[in-house]
Amino acid sequence: MTNIKSGKDEGWNFDHSYSRLPNLLFRPTEPTKVKAPSMVILNKPLAQSLGLNTDLLNSEEGAALLAGNIIPEGAFPIAQAYAGHQFGHFNMLGDGRAILLGEQITPEGDRVDIQLKGAGRTPYSRGGDGRAALGPMLREYIISEAMHGLGIATTRSLGVVATGEPVYREVVLPGAILTRIADSHLRVGTFQYVRNWGSIEDLRTLADYTLLRHYADIEQDEGRYLQLLKKVVERQAELIAKWQLVGFIHGVMNTDNMAVSGITIDYGPCAFMDTYDPATVFSSIDREGRYAYGNQPQIGAWNLARFAETLLPLLDKDESTAVKMAEETLSAYFSLFHQTWLSGLRSKLGMYNEEQEDETLIAELLEMMQQHKADYTNTFRSLTLDQQVGQMMFETTEYKEWHSKWQKRLERQDQSREESLALMKRSNPAVIPRNHRVEEALEAAVEDEDLSVMGQLLEVLSDPYAYTKEQEEYAVLPPKDCSYQTFCGT
Repeated sequence: MTNIKSGKDEGWNFDHSYSRLPNLLFRPTEPTKVKAPSMVILNKPLAQSLGLNTDLLNSEEGAALLAGNIIPEGAFPIAQAYAGHQFGHFNMLGDGRAILLGEQITPEGDRVDIQLKGAGRTPYSRGGDGRAALGPMLREYIISEAMHGLGIATTRSLGVVATGEPVYREVVLPGAILTRIADSHLRVGTFQYVRNWGSIEDLRTLADYTLLRHYADIEQDEGRYLQLLKKVVERQAELIAKWQLVGFIHGVMNTDNMAVSGITIDYGPCAFMDTYDPATVFSSIDREGRYAYGNQPQIGAWNLARFAETLLPLLDKDESTAVKMAEETLSAYFSLFHQTWLSGLRSKLGMYNEEQEDETLIAELLEMMQQHKADYTNTFRSLTLDQQVGQMMFETTEYKEWHSKWQKRLERQDQSREESLALMKRSNPAVIPRNHRVEEALEAAVEDEDLSVMGQLLEVLSDPYAYTKEQEEYAVLPPKDCSYQTFCGT
């Protein structure tokens, strides 16, 4: 049954450049109607920036729109095809429960995808029900908006709608649909799909589209595909370095979850690290630790190699020449990553200039943090506030010696102590979405239909570098016996 079209002026301004690509990349797919859609949460500031009418969206009709019961005027719903290496194993995938309504052209002229996640079965559902549960959708809302507050490139969350229907996982859960906003949903897995099941011309068309959409500054000459690879390498190196700097663990860095635009995408079993330990894994499905915190830079390189493989036919007609070109470009990744990571850690420690011994000083701090099971975020928060309390590490002779070396290092730069502290405040979040706080908010929302806990959490996370009085209680560590696992939500 065809869903009805919206007739009111909600502010939609759709285009469909992706749908003008070769047909193998998508299938027209309408959302499946739900029983009783109701708005759980609407991101009004984001809606306004997109040019949308928040009053209409925050109504019964708005809930029906974001549930897929009503199709916005000008939308052309599709499910996108892609493939991917999942935990190292290659599979044919695609949007199994997500439907792209189209590309909203904002008042500023930006182009963003509007996607409904949990909107029903698609041609790529692979036996799944195409639905999502309320808890995981609210969780993605919290984490993606927290990442935005941290200044890390990410998808955004426009709203979550309850469907009024159950979804069946290990237990029966309330259903929901998330409206996700993204620069695009072009993935490494999109290129892998076309490389395996399309023609070389299909691949060229996809690459040219990606260049036009995300890298329009690259000249349209014969070297453009090598430049595309170079740009994707640069953005991924920067993105993953920024993850490391705030202790973010993606949890499922499959190639289908790696966007070629350089944004963080697909918040499944992700979480933020409390105790500093490179071996930290939260995902219940990552039994071997493939996507542990300390492995993320290496996995980024592995995924980029898979991307480079898809581009080989476009780099040069001679395969050996193309491989050499790709390898030379990929070889810059670790240097780019390290440069961003090291620069970020210098800023976290108030360093404006560079000295050769900085890496040793940083390594000594991280080693102490791991040895004494120090909290990652709060260690840097304490240094920023010049309040070395609350962690056993601060009482050790080893730390006091390190602190003295650090202070002498800061004295050797031209900037004042106040300028160093200002840099540290800009670089060290006072709060992150602590796992126990996220679960507290989700329990209140799902079990008690109380959104106030989540609202307060979102408020303090919206400006994590503010160091306000209200943020202090959200910096409190979880109970000592707090163990934590995350799940993919599918």
